[in-house]
Amino acid sequence: VLRQLKVHDKEYKLSPKENDLLHLLCVHRNDFMPRELALRKIWKKENYFTARSMDVYIAKLRKLLRDDEGVEIINVHGEGFRLVVKH
Repeated sequence: VLRQLKVHDKEYKLSPKENDLLHLLCVHRNDFMPRELALRKIWKKENYFTARSMDVYIAKLRKLLRDDEGVEIINVHGEGFRLVVKH
């Protein structure tokens, strides 16, 4: 399975969880994605440790996407995330 992210002329290999999380954010782009949804679909459980793990993956995706001014992952405090696509 090819799991790559291309930002401008740079290509990044994604881990399975990074890929699944980015895919879920894209499905919900410009809309709210609850934390619980990602935890259930990707991690198959919801607890403190999986929630912290997801936060690490979100931070990694933000870092990879930082060079694309048209895309941003917004945190909805304690509730979830929003992938904002401006173009």
